[in-house]
Amino acid sequence: FFYIRKEFTMMSKVALMAVLAVGGASAFVPTTGFLPKARMATSATSSLGLRTAGRTGSASLKMQVAAGQDTAALTRVATEARGLAMDSIAAAKSGHLGLPLGCAEIGAVLFSDFLQYNPKDPQWINRDRFVLSGGHGSMFLYSWLHIAGYDIPMDEVKNFRQYHSMTPGHPEFPNSEHNTPGIEATTGPLGQGVVNAAGIAAAQKMEQAMFNTKDHEIFDSVTVALCGDGCLQEGISHEGACFAAHEGLDNLIIVYDSNDVTLDKMAEYTQSEDTAARYEAYGWEVVTIDGHDLGAIKKTMDDFRTAKNGKPKLLIAKTIIGKGIDEVAGTNAAHGEAGVAYVEDAKEKLGLKEPWEVSSDTRDFFKGVTTSKTEAYNKWQDTFKAWKGANKDLAKKLDTFVKGEVPSAEEMFKGIPEFDQDKDLATREAGSVIINPVADLVPQFLSGSADLHGSNKNYIKTGGNFGRGFDKTYTGKNFYFGIREHAMGAIMNGIAFHGMFRPSGATFLVFVCYMRATMRVAALAEIPTTYILTHDSIGVGEDGPTHQPVETVSSLRVFPNLDVMRPADPEETVGAYVHSAQRKDGPTALILTRQNVRTLKEIPVKTRREGTLKGGYIAHKEKGDLKLVILAAGSELQWAMDAAKEIGEGVRVVSMPCMSIFDKQDQKYRDEVLPPSCRNRMAMEAGVASPWYKYVGLDGKVVSVEKFGFSAPGDIVMKEFGMTAENCLKEAKAMM
Repeated sequence: FFYIRKEFTMMSKVALMAVLAVGGASAFVPTTGFLPKARMATSATSSLGLRTAGRTGSASLKMQVAAGQDTAALTRVATEARGLAMDSIAAAKSGHLGLPLGCAEIGAVLFSDFLQYNPKDPQWINRDRFVLSGGHGSMFLYSWLHIAGYDIPMDEVKNFRQYHSMTPGHPEFPNSEHNTPGIEATTGPLGQGVVNAAGIAAAQKMEQAMFNTKDHEIFDSVTVALCGDGCLQEGISHEGACFAAHEGLDNLIIVYDSNDVTLDKMAEYTQSEDTAARYEAYGWEVVTIDGHDLGAIKKTMDDFRTAKNGKPKLLIAKTIIGKGIDEVAGTNAAHGEAGVAYVEDAKEKLGLKEPWEVSSDTRDFFKGVTTSKTEAYNKWQDTFKAWKGANKDLAKKLDTFVKGEVPSAEEMFKGIPEFDQDKDLATREAGSVIINPVADLVPQFLSGSADLHGSNKNYIKTGGNFGRGFDKTYTGKNFYFGIREHAMGAIMNGIAFHGMFRPSGATFLVFVCYMRATMRVAALAEIPTTYILTHDSIGVGEDGPTHQPVETVSSLRVFPNLDVMRPADPEETVGAYVHSAQRKDGPTALILTRQNVRTLKEIPVKTRREGTLKGGYIAHKEKGDLKLVILAAGSELQWAMDAAKEIGEGVRVVSMPCMSIFDKQDQKYRDEVLPPSCRNRMAMEAGVASPWYKYVGLDGKVVSVEKFGFSAPGDIVMKEFGMTAENCLKEAKAMM
């Protein structure tokens, strides 16, 4: 091996190309950006018997040759995968060449040998999950899925990044817009994918603990994610790595494409940490290899699969970004499209003569791969059949989980007792009661919190705790995420991507800003996550403006496909929880109060529960001619009801717990609730006003909070901002 410390001046680049010409696939560039210039990476034996990064001593890596590899065939396949990426990115005049070219050997080992999958049954429940965390390198994934026999025709490979293609710019989890087989997660925002993978691995641990028996092991899959420097620089990767190690997710393998490059500069310009040492400190197994050495990749990955040592695995694969296009290889120019100008010459040097060339030899080779994987799949089917015969109750439960079946809303309402109608209760307290029958009715419903179970009130009392050690097991339904909101969101997404469980997670509403990026992905990917967000307004009081959400609810409402539900009392909270537990095409945010609210017994329980499922409903019907409509949500509905009672005739009150759901109702229902004939409308909410104007219009008024709060008891803060029945009455009378 040539272990090169390089500065990417033109002179060093020329020297590197000379080395590559001599050393071929065995010449590689290590991640020197992790270490100060005066120090070199070193090697030390890991507990798996391979070479791992250390901190002192010589700089050498030892090739590991795995038995049974057809190196010539794999080399050819890797070359042709590079060619597919080159041609598709060149045709699109858009995309990222660096990762698909730099990681071709990794792809060859994963899809020809390591990964457990069946391309004809891409939803096989015991498949390994592969997540491309560096989603910008999507042609890596599309090329390998096509070669491996997934239903991605060559025309779709050629149609990369085009309108309505199966091969969008970044991988998209199957949804209403795309249904590309083999995509396990929507990725692109760097760092999220590696933490999605931790969530998937957690779900795999859970399914193994729930369904494997002493006589039949039906689940033994692992999760593999491929990432680069960008993913590991993002702080979320730290949060997720800590969680994965602490909970013993030894079925999680991260392959780190360590190529010394970020988009703007060489990696050493912005990073100098020893990543191997960092992950070892977390409690990971870390091994460093040449990422172009087929034998070393196979040996390490195989050892990772069998090492049930309670440690997640990090494979640092030292690669050359853009390998195959000499003019840009090993430089930050290789990251994107700069290499397109050299594609034709590069392909000629690689021996690729046709556009999008996949040789008959490669097709034949992967026919053999498919045959081998189908044999393993069929053997598993025999085991699965025997397991079902011996475990009829478990089999029924598994079938329910796989199909995502949940009871009807009517059945769930019957299973959740009515609240004491004479008792004031915070909606978070109501949630603490509701979540338990919900978890009984929907056994795949999970909960978790970012170190705030006691405040969020979202603990499933009979669920047990998830993880390793203490009182935790892998069948536990309560996740302790630690103070890691960003990771919590991505882990939840991973659990939802896995497909068998329905995750929920909780924090204070004001801290949702730490996890917004993951909520956006959940909405885009149309996965059924639930966010339990308490302490919902200036009513938080004494903690002051840092903890009093003002803009937050309104900012969440602008997300497409995120149902933001702010229930007004315990019975509306029942409706909100039922909606979240039933929804299958996107996430739901439950916005709950810290302070007590009045239970609105003047509105029938059935009306409150069912009205919430429609997003909005008539809470108080006017007597006589309609003169004014007051809309409100959450804790402000009680004040609107009080004001309407005081005014008497002509006033209608509309509860609007969820705007997005209401907006999806048919026009007839919306007009029944908000008659177009009455433009005299007022809305009231303890937050920023902007979303309400689509209902009140230019002629209407919104009683809102347009600045940050202050530290004082919550009732005083509410009064100072006009969130009272008295002020609602005053503003309403002024409009009549």
